[in-house]
Amino acid sequence: MSGETILVAEDDQAIRTVVSRALSRHGWRVQATSVAATLWRWVSEGLGDVVVCDVMLPDENSLDLLPRIRALRPDLPVIVMSARNTLLTAVRATERGAFEYLPKPFDIGNLVAAVQRSLARRRARPAEEPAGELDEPLPIIGRSPAMQEVYRIVARLAGTDLTVLIAGESGTGKELVARALHDFGKRRAGPFVAVNMAAIPKDLIESELFGHEKGAFTGAVARRAGRFEQAEGGTLFLDEIGDMPLDAQTRLLRVLQQGEFVPVGGTTPIRTNVRIVAASHRDLAQMVSQGLFREDLFYRLNVVPIRLPPLRERTEDIPALAQHFLAKARAEGLPAKILAPGAVARLKAHSWPGNVRELENLIRRLAVLYSEETIEEAIIERELAGARGRSTEEPGAEGGEPDLARAVERFLDRFFRAYDQSSPPAAVYDRVLREIERPLITRTLQLTRGNQLKAADILGLNRNTLRKKIRELDIPIVRGP
Repeated sequence: MSGETILVAEDDQAIRTVVSRALSRHGWRVQATSVAATLWRWVSEGLGDVVVCDVMLPDENSLDLLPRIRALRPDLPVIVMSARNTLLTAVRATERGAFEYLPKPFDIGNLVAAVQRSLARRRARPAEEPAGELDEPLPIIGRSPAMQEVYRIVARLAGTDLTVLIAGESGTGKELVARALHDFGKRRAGPFVAVNMAAIPKDLIESELFGHEKGAFTGAVARRAGRFEQAEGGTLFLDEIGDMPLDAQTRLLRVLQQGEFVPVGGTTPIRTNVRIVAASHRDLAQMVSQGLFREDLFYRLNVVPIRLPPLRERTEDIPALAQHFLAKARAEGLPAKILAPGAVARLKAHSWPGNVRELENLIRRLAVLYSEETIEEAIIERELAGARGRSTEEPGAEGGEPDLARAVERFLDRFFRAYDQSSPPAAVYDRVLREIERPLITRTLQLTRGNQLKAADILGLNRNTLRKKIRELDIPIVRGP
């Protein structure tokens, strides 16, 4: 016998018996109870070397007990088990001092390994003050095993400043996870600044990230703070980092190594104190092997990787996600809808190339377009078939809105290929702007049936400005019914 005692608190007799026997077989003494009051008495008496407890006990939520255990015996590791497998549960358990969080059902071997780790690190681990509770739930839905692993990693990382690289297909919720790391972390009082590398023209990325001094380039009429300065003391989320050009990667690497940067056109270094969370839908390791992404930057960013599963790998979460989006649409004033069992089954059978974003868009369409209160399977089938047609017509619209930045890039690539270096095009800015403005205003006027006041509101323009552009661009006047 090892001489160490494990305190087990679990109200389900079958689980309590299985856990107690498994721990006993590994040589530990086990004292088991079904209530929090007895567990607290044992802890108060100085008994036990590790606590293993369920969250929901008959007389008290053990998450409320955790701060008291930490205050009385800061060196006593607590392993929390829970069938309420949400991100909030995982984060709260970790914030309140749990050594490990195990979502039910779990492999008993994982529990044994957690107990072994907690005993090995017990004396070396310094006591910490328990963090305060966050009451706002995060909009990350899912209790599938794949999402449980994400929750555990997020819960462990939230209180650190480690750099994180989130990998996942478009629409899987990478920014939601980045926000979770910020909102549940020690930088939550600071700003969360998100920047999408794919949406910024390549020649403006350095100015966008590091800012510029007055006169640094044509059009720089005043000093402008970059995203690093805006995120000072908080979190900087670099989305689609794989779209960053190599020269900008070099400068970003220097900032990560030295902890300082120089604005474009500046000479004085500025110290930076931000946490970096990066994300990409691309395989960055493969891009490294192809020479498209710096290997040293990849390893700087990939300190802790998080992989977000595509929706097709967690179809058991689809009913809860659909209900969440229906409730969200109802809260926004859209008609209330109910999904028939056949409709839910059809949703689970879909491959969801656009992932969670595609599902949310579908639910919104159902709420807006159909008068039926109950959505049947046939309606889902019709909408999914229509979505397949739309995706064929609009490549790049991965279950959500078309990627405007990439569409413009493709247009510019074709535009400049029409010229060689000896005959560059003239007045490119005005020409490209006209190409975009005219169809944008025309389509908006069609949408509003010629109502210029509504069109101006949608476009975010003054009505007089819109009228001027209609004249300048020679846009035909659309008349309402």
